[in-house]
Amino acid sequence: MKSIAALQAAVTAAAPFDGEPSDAELEAIDREMPLILADVDLLDAQIMTIDRTPTELDERRIRRARRRVLAARRDLTNRTATATATVAGGAA
Repeated sequence: MKSIAALQAAVTAAAPFDGEPSDAELEAIDREMPLILADVDLLDAQIMTIDRTPTELDERRIRRARRRVLAARRDLTNRTATATATVAGGAA
């Protein structure tokens, strides 16, 4: 049976991790931020109606939030597809 110290040395020596996200991870978060914020807005609208019957205003708020999420997903997908096509050599 190996001691915990022996296992810890093997794990920590493999990949030094400073606890901070890399530049690539931060750029990915920045690209996805509009979608993240739209998801948060949708969750807020849904949470407000958890303990009561949704009013017409609540339903409109949820519908608008869903449309914002879909639009943000569409925009992110289009930007990703455009960036991929540009890196791959352009559209045919």
